[in-house]
Amino acid sequence: MSRVFNFSAGPACLPEEVLREAAEDMLSFKGSGMSVMEMSHRSLAYDQIIKETEQDIRTLANIPDDYAVLFLQGGATLQFAMAPINLSKSGKADYITTGHWAQKAAAEAARYTDVKEIASSEGTQFDRIPDLSKLPIREGADYVHLCENNTIYGTQYHTLPETGGIPLVSDQSSCVFSRPLDITRYGLIYAGAQKNIGPAGLTLVIVRKDLIKAELDHYVPLMLRYDTHIKSGSMHNTPPTYAIYITGKVMKWLLRNGGLNGAQKRNEEKAGLLYDALDRSQLFYSPVKKDSRSLMNIVFTSGDEATDADFIKGAEALGLMGIKGYRTVGGMRASLYNAMTRTGVEALVSYMKDFERSR
Repeated sequence: MSRVFNFSAGPACLPEEVLREAAEDMLSFKGSGMSVMEMSHRSLAYDQIIKETEQDIRTLANIPDDYAVLFLQGGATLQFAMAPINLSKSGKADYITTGHWAQKAAAEAARYTDVKEIASSEGTQFDRIPDLSKLPIREGADYVHLCENNTIYGTQYHTLPETGGIPLVSDQSSCVFSRPLDITRYGLIYAGAQKNIGPAGLTLVIVRKDLIKAELDHYVPLMLRYDTHIKSGSMHNTPPTYAIYITGKVMKWLLRNGGLNGAQKRNEEKAGLLYDALDRSQLFYSPVKKDSRSLMNIVFTSGDEATDADFIKGAEALGLMGIKGYRTVGGMRASLYNAMTRTGVEALVSYMKDFERSR
């Protein structure tokens, strides 16, 4: 069967070039006689893989030495707890809520620290990023948390809030490495790999070392301490070896293709194609305010459930997979992560126009 265009929000598509390289390595990685999936994480061959992957990430995002790059497990969901556990010094943290996952993060953090919601777009059904001016950030707050791209509602921060020196903690699961970033604006970035940089099972954490609490309560498990993973080089236990290996290949693919500037250019072009089609359409529309539109997850609908269902069914018949919207929202969602090609977006736009003409 030929390859489909996978618009799923995650696990998502990977670069075909990377998949072909991995296929060549599957039975014998660099003449070792074994797959990376079979390889000891303590072997010299794997040590080179994980160290090279970290260095490529540092090069790609220009990450300085005072930040740790960690390969963890548990998804972004575990970071909802690990962030407050490890960063809480004053015992208070401020959260901006722009959707389902931002709310989940705040609720989980409230188990470990005093959480205050300082801005929200819930009142408009999360159709925008809220006003970030004059945020009531508490003096001495340990950090300000945000979810930088919202997969369900299709919104994205295009400017970061000014926090007056309070560290910014960002869930970048669905936008990490999709555009240039100034790492010094952040105290902590975390991202589940399965949307934009690799397979499910890996969580990337980039944290400024001086923010980590020196002493944690004795009952905090070693696996939930950033310091544990810094000291062990992300190998306190067996890491998600194959996911790290594939992520390393994706990093090299990004570096070969213009780095983060190249990724941003491609992503803006792809999103522009689809948003332009939606703005011209008489049948489909996006409910997201234009200044908050995501480059990664584009949500749209006809406003009629039966029409949307027909559209999704027809898309799947053409190999345009994974465009059904999140179960609580409905409609459609096209995820245009780094690995989605312009050709895939053009195929979706062409189908949209044909479907509209047929109604």
